[in-house]
Order: sequence, then C-alpha cells, then structure tokens
Amino acid sequence: MYTDAPERRFVPGAVFSLQVPTDSPWHGKSIELTELKWYNSHPVAFFKGVPDRSVAETLIKAILWVDQDLAEQSEEEDAWYDHQLVGLSVIRDGVKVGTVSLVDHLPAQDLLHVTTDSGEVLVPFVKAIVPTVDIAAGTLTVTPPAGLFEELPDDDDDEPPLDTPE
Repeated sequence: MYTDAPERRFVPGAVFSLQVPTDSPWHGKSIELTELKWYNSHPVAFFKGVPDRSVAETLIKAILWVDQDLAEQSEEEDAWYDHQLVGLSVIRDGVKVGTVSLVDHLPAQDLLHVTTDSGEVLVPFVKAIVPTVDIAAGTLTVTPPAGLFEELPDDDDDEPPLDTPE
C-alpha cells in the first residue's frame, strides 16, 4: 500500500479507478470496496463484482487509484503527494538543473526522476540530497554528490600514484 491513511481510504463503499493493461477486461473500469481484512499483517481487500479467487486473479498487479482533492496537504512533516512533486523545478546552487517528472517508490527510499537538458537523472529522495522542498515556490533544492548530474573526468591511468616509492 502506498497510502498515507489506509483506515481512511479503504472503507466499505470506497471506489477506486483501476490501472491495468489495455487488454485487461478491467481496463477503463472502477471497483468498489466491500471489506478490508488483515491476515498475518497483510491487507486483503474484497470488492463488489469479484465473487471468487478466479475473478480476483484477473486483477493481479492492478493499481488502485483514489480521487483526491489536489489542494489537500499531507498531515506529516516533510511528506508530499506525488502530484505535488511532479513539475517542481530542481535547483542546484541557485540554478535550475531540471524538472521532477516522476516519483518512484522503492523499498529503500523514493527516487525522483529529474528531466535535464542532457537526459534523465535519478535522484534518491533523501534529506542529505534533497534538503528543501518548497511547494509554494515550485522548487526542490538538491545538494547532490559529484557525478550525479554531471560526468566526472576520467582518472589519468598513465600517471603513477603520488605515494608510490621509486
């Protein structure tokens, strides 16, 4: 689950839009939750129109989307919704270096896709690299390690190391 409040979102009667492949019989449809149960700390959802396991298996890997007020703010400190981050200008040393185009949610940390003039850069969304997000200003400040946004010069292999005895 990638929701901030499952107890608020997964209530009987909640309706979700489905993101499925275009060849799925569920494409373009929505689904209504009838019940959510927890088994061994895993959520199991029951939906109207999904009477048994064989029908449920046609929904494997479906992504459930919920309509949300785009002006709604997260109640957590330093927490943002994806739609708030996508489109932000990425600022490095006071200069715009790109724009956030996508947010990936990975097990270790979230990853920002930043579109730059030279291509896409994947930026770990951690405080050490992204110290400031200013939704009102439309900016996200980065302090990336060397080489994240630019090519590092190759080491010159012809020169011996400085501390090599002769």
